[in-house]
Amino acid sequence: MTQQSGAVLERNRRSAGLTHNELWLRYFALGGMSSALELEDILSGIQEATPEDHNVIAHALNERFVELGGKHPIPYTDDEDDEA
Repeated sequence: MTQQSGAVLERNRRSAGLTHNELWLRYFALGGMSSALELEDILSGIQEATPEDHNVIAHALNERFVELGGKHPIPYTDDEDDEA
């Protein structure tokens, strides 16, 4: 994943109307293992998301968009990339 990935996730977090803490709670509930501070660092581009973290954050955001009547706008990492 790239730091640009964090910017995309952050932009979608704002679009979903979630605070950093609300997103972290959703992320944690789905099995995310990073702290709230680490999640903020990922979203701000200070820390790069692992493919696993990206997928859990994307899943938490995609669930929120479905709650709002939307679709799944955030792509997940490719499984082939995870195996490399």
